[in-house]
Amino acid sequence: MGIFALIVLGIIVVVVLIGLSSAVRIINEYERGVLFRLGRLMALKGPGLRLIIPFGIDRLVKIDLRTVTLEVPPQEVITHDNVTIKVNAVIYFLVVDPNHAVTKVANFINATSQIAQTTLRSVLGQSSLDELLANREKINSRLQQIIDEQTEPWGIKVSTVEIKDVELPGTMQRAMAKQAEAEREKRAKIIHAEGEFEAAQKLTDAATVIAAQPSALQLRYLQTLTEIGVERNTVIVFPVPIDLVQQLIDLREEKAGGPKAATKT
Repeated sequence: MGIFALIVLGIIVVVVLIGLSSAVRIINEYERGVLFRLGRLMALKGPGLRLIIPFGIDRLVKIDLRTVTLEVPPQEVITHDNVTIKVNAVIYFLVVDPNHAVTKVANFINATSQIAQTTLRSVLGQSSLDELLANREKINSRLQQIIDEQTEPWGIKVSTVEIKDVELPGTMQRAMAKQAEAEREKRAKIIHAEGEFEAAQKLTDAATVIAAQPSALQLRYLQTLTEIGVERNTVIVFPVPIDLVQQLIDLREEKAGGPKAATKT
């Protein structure tokens, strides 16, 4: 009888220790505990040391309140202008209502991931490639709004959705490169034509000034000689104005007695 009593006492002690160990729960500062008693939602427990009824009567589910970074796997999408691309994104969300996150959805992380993939394909399928490349912030905001509306009943708040990378087919990359090259070539031709036009306009203005002041042409000749002299050339080509040559011819004809004498000479 003594040995039997010791065995029973030992079993009782072991059961009590197991019960105490299962009754003590520690909740961190960034967590909240959702308490169920006999399968019924009872209360939301804050951080600290918490005691529950063991042996399956109470069940405490811990929910992390920190922001979760969820990477959406690459999705193959056909845009509105029939271009096949691969897009991946990242979602930042957090739990704002632990009770709903436990009772409204089986696995809120997996459910949010599936909704994000579906929404990503749907939204990008309604956008053209140019809109995706040029208005990425607008598309990110639209994705965030749609996903947040769908996850709100689960107590999930989606704060940010960012499209990380857009992978284009090789043929589309080459076509875009040709388009950019043609655009730059067009700009270069336009700039060159504008430069030619401005240069021609300045030359026209200069010719008008020289025509009004013949002495300006002589000053230009002297300036040209000065520029040539700086280079220390052995041969100097001096442009003689036509008017000066004509004056010398007229003077010679007067001295020779007229045009006929000048011709005989």
